[in-house]
Amino acid sequence: MLWVKAFHVIFMVTWFAGLFYLPRLFVYHAQSSDPVSLERFKIMERKLFYGIMTPGGIITVILGSWMFFDYAMQAYTNSLWLHIKLGLAIILIAYHAYCWKLLQDFKFDRNKHSHVWYRWFNEFPVLLLVAMIILVIVKPV
Repeated sequence: MLWVKAFHVIFMVTWFAGLFYLPRLFVYHAQSSDPVSLERFKIMERKLFYGIMTPGGIITVILGSWMFFDYAMQAYTNSLWLHIKLGLAIILIAYHAYCWKLLQDFKFDRNKHSHVWYRWFNEFPVLLLVAMIILVIVKPV
């Protein structure tokens, strides 16, 4: 089971790398106006989302589910930290899905947000990461 946990963490890091970098690309994309840059950002965003972020997220969820059903399910009823962590994981999946929606908006040139909005949007997964790590390591509740 330690191998599963190790790969869960590895793919979680991969997923978060994408969750941190894609909104940063959105910042730069929203600031750009020349056609060459706009097309370049579309390619970079698409490759990051489909080539790194989504596979990392899917594998993280699969391995996390494996660990949950293998041994954590027994502790689930007595572990408030795990309830909260799973809730945060669901929010993270929703954030990922919203990134896909924003990706589509940029793809079809219908972005409605400023680069400043994306700078703030980029901070949300940091808060989730901090909370999830503290919950898993410290188990404060």
